Amino acid sequence: MMSVGSASAGSLLDRRYRIDAPIARGGMSTVYRALDTRLDRPVAVKIMDPKFADDPQFVARFEFEARAVARLTNPGLVAVYDHGRDGEYAFLVMELVEGGTLRELLRERGPMPPHAAAAVLRPVLDALGTAHRAGLVHRDIKPENILISDSGDVKIADFGLVRAVAASNATSSSVILGTAAYLSPEQVTVGSANAGSDVFGVGVVLFELLTGRAPFTGDTSLSIAYQRIDNDVPRPSSLIAGVPPEFDDLVRRATVRDPAGRYQNADEMARALRGVCARLELPPYRVPAPKKSAEHRSAAALGAPTTFAGQRHDLPDAPATEVVSAPASEAHSPRPAAGLQHTRVHTAPTSRGEHDIDDSPPARGQYQFPDFAADRQRSRRAIVIWLTIVALLAVLVGVGGWWMGSGRYTSVPLVEGLDLTGATSELESAGLTVATRGTYSDTAPADSLIGTDPTSGSRITKGSTVFLLTSLGRPTVPDIAPNIAIGDMQQLLRDRTFDPTDGGEAFSTTAPVGGVAALDPAPGTALSVGDTVKILRSKGAPPVDVPDIENMTESDATAALATVGISVSGTDVEFDKRVDGGHVVSSDPKVGASVTAGSSIRLTVSNAITVPSLLGRSVGSARDVLQTLELDVKVRQVVDTDGSLVITQNPSPGTRVAPGSSVSLVSLP
Repeated sequence: MMSVGSASAGSLLDRRYRIDAPIARGGMSTVYRALDTRLDRPVAVKIMDPKFADDPQFVARFEFEARAVARLTNPGLVAVYDHGRDGEYAFLVMELVEGGTLRELLRERGPMPPHAAAAVLRPVLDALGTAHRAGLVHRDIKPENILISDSGDVKIADFGLVRAVAASNATSSSVILGTAAYLSPEQVTVGSANAGSDVFGVGVVLFELLTGRAPFTGDTSLSIAYQRIDNDVPRPSSLIAGVPPEFDDLVRRATVRDPAGRYQNADEMARALRGVCARLELPPYRVPAPKKSAEHRSAAALGAPTTFAGQRHDLPDAPATEVVSAPASEAHSPRPAAGLQHTRVHTAPTSRGEHDIDDSPPARGQYQFPDFAADRQRSRRAIVIWLTIVALLAVLVGVGGWWMGSGRYTSVPLVEGLDLTGATSELESAGLTVATRGTYSDTAPADSLIGTDPTSGSRITKGSTVFLLTSLGRPTVPDIAPNIAIGDMQQLLRDRTFDPTDGGEAFSTTAPVGGVAALDPAPGTALSVGDTVKILRSKGAPPVDVPDIENMTESDATAALATVGISVSGTDVEFDKRVDGGHVVSSDPKVGASVTAGSSIRLTVSNAITVPSLLGRSVGSARDVLQTLELDVKVRQVVDTDGSLVITQNPSPGTRVAPGSSVSLVSLP
């Protein structure tokens, strides 16, 4: 057990993980290099601040997120091995990535050319795509959470940690959790995050890779966070000459303030990045690990536990995920735990005493007789040493032969009839690493244990990973994403065990020509594993004829056009004495013309006014009616009075006239 408030070298966490040396620390946790004494492998251990471990809501969310991430399988994700609690500490055991962070690489090398930035982003987007398809969101994409191994692998760390902290009672419900420079606008305004929020963070990281700086700066984290609500991320080419316009477009689309205008998930942005790389013919590139990284310094400290005066390396403070609150109450970051203090050794030159070594030659004329007894003793010692060496070599060869032959192998235990927890315990007892993987099944209920990969009884090396296969139930036909390519749709079907085939062509008002028009069976249909699904290619919108809408009211004409998939783009007004006002005179294209569904036409509507019957009305009443219709009035009468009665009118009742026309009235008396 660890003592309260300490994480010193040599401490044993959960009676299994030996703490060797710290790597980096932040506001919420400290990362240590450690050794899994059960499996004899190096690991990275993240120990959370004690204030979070005392919160049951944080612990529940922390464990849920750890299990969710552990189920993911992608080379771009830092593998999660274990989680637990020891005393006042909640901890997470992860894969040890020997290398450094993207932040450290940027500090060493500065801005990257497009092909290097693309090499970093490709595995990041691939890993995020795996998580997004599983319903997980990272919420804190930043260079500090992107690791680069010495072999050039790029991985994402700290999945789900921000969400666990957000569930903690140790933070207010009004705070914004995340790193200020990389937050999406919706994380700042309403505190919600989805796959599009991760895409925003990737877009900001791409901007920083190309320019060497963050798009938003300020005096406080709060001011930085709120800048992106009213400001767009600048074009990288406005700061660094030579950035291709395609990369400007990638950054712009990924960081649109309205989430609906962004790439909706990492897979969509990855497809766009692949298209840009293909158009620009960018060369392949191996991302180098930073040379002066915290992990390298930690490894050096572990190999040489003492340092000389003047050569002390301080443990770096990793930029932490901020807790940014409302301006009325300033948030305070947790105090970091104390780092490992190295022993400081001072050395000074010392002089040899005058009698320490006698280098004087023997006296001249005095003969030195050989020491035969000493020679025989040395000979016997040499024989014993060589015999010992030969015996040790024989033992080593024997042990090595046994180890190479059968000692390093074990058999996969039988887990049939066990639940997931029992099967995991059985495999770990056999010295194997356990991971889970979902697979579709026609017979096994969802979430039930189907078997293992490799199968039970297989001989594998100790420490190898065995996948527990859990049922995903019967596969269903996936939905058709907008503008999805045929190749992507085929891969999506194969991922669900289906066999995609060409179903021919079909009309579609939504899919572009050559895109996916429909699936047969339709999306959502549950099928058997390995069933065939037809992909129908779009040949564009179907042709339709403009219906007869003349003499219809404008609203009736619009409804009649909508039934055949035609919309109204605008309306023109003209006088036509044959058509009542507000009714359609003609259309462009004309009635009967052939157009494609989804197109639009313009309508011409009559503004004619039908003259009403005014006979028998008083002159005053007739004048009011005509003025309401915006017609001019001319009256011929014997006595100038509004009380006289109209006996004749011109034009006659029912005549259609243009707006502003004159109507002549004759009245008596």
